[in-house]
Amino acid sequence: MNSAKAMILAGGMSTRLYPLTKQVPKPLVPVAGEPITAHIMRWLQSFGYTDLAINVHYLADRIEAAFGDGSRYGVKLNYLHEAELMGSAGALKPLESFFTETFVVVGCDDLTDANLDALVAFHKERGALATIGLIEAEEVDQYGVVITDDRGRIVEFQEKPPKGTERSKLVNTGIYVFEPAIFDHIPAGTFYDFGKGVFPALQAAGADFFGMRLGGAYWRDIGTPAEYRLATADVLAGRVHLRGARATGVPAGVRLGNDVRIEGDVRLGSNVSVGRRVRIVGPAVIGDGVRIGDEAVVERSIVWDDATLGDRAVVRDSIVGIGYDVLADTALIDRIVANEPIAT
Repeated sequence: MNSAKAMILAGGMSTRLYPLTKQVPKPLVPVAGEPITAHIMRWLQSFGYTDLAINVHYLADRIEAAFGDGSRYGVKLNYLHEAELMGSAGALKPLESFFTETFVVVGCDDLTDANLDALVAFHKERGALATIGLIEAEEVDQYGVVITDDRGRIVEFQEKPPKGTERSKLVNTGIYVFEPAIFDHIPAGTFYDFGKGVFPALQAAGADFFGMRLGGAYWRDIGTPAEYRLATADVLAGRVHLRGARATGVPAGVRLGNDVRIEGDVRLGSNVSVGRRVRIVGPAVIGDGVRIGDEAVVERSIVWDDATLGDRAVVRDSIVGIGYDVLADTALIDRIVANEPIAT
């Protein structure tokens, strides 16, 4: 086990998940009943990373209210409040005195079961300044592609290469291992990204900069609705194991009406009420406190906490935001719906 520190990057606006994230910041987006960042904290804790920093900006108060000091996840959370977003690397710079030994950085939207010990060992064996965790993907045109030599040294990047032009199938997971000397490559007081600033400069300078293929690991960035739905389906099907989380099933206390049919991989939360002759087809997640009326149908969808589905409502291939009311006799097909923030 390591005794090291880690950083969770969580300051972004998560516009790609609008309208869902207009009321819920991305770190709190639920995956199988728990916030994505809760899964990340448990993953880090399982490798001994218990002293964590997290930068917050958008809906920061909600993130703090949800996670508190981190103790329920076996970690200590240290919050960095960004008055202005400074980029993935710029957010790290104020924490220079916090990270005095080898440390890990991960995005708040990375769902993974990767072996962090193996990645850190690879990093140290090569005397690296920086190491990126890499995953092999079939389709890479929406990712940052990384080209390495036989030892894993990074020799080139391709950002979202058009299909057929990629020089590698290895993509950047956003899971990084750094030495404290990385701060020498991050300017203070300015917006600065790893992908556009730090990494190209390291590669051009011939620094000890490596990438390791995370063989056999699961990884998915849930930052788009399509990837979010795929990640949820993977969790429900058992393709990734999330520590401390219940993937599927119906807990005690759920109220089921007569002739309810539940088919496939389905997770119902607590305090759910399901009316008569309802049909729920997986992969599907029904959040805590959801009310489903008589003869409603839910197929291949994610319904967030405290939503209501009226009688005979149909929700198919859709995502329903927190506290949203789907009216009786309404059909949502391939839709994303959420409440807008209340003006103050």
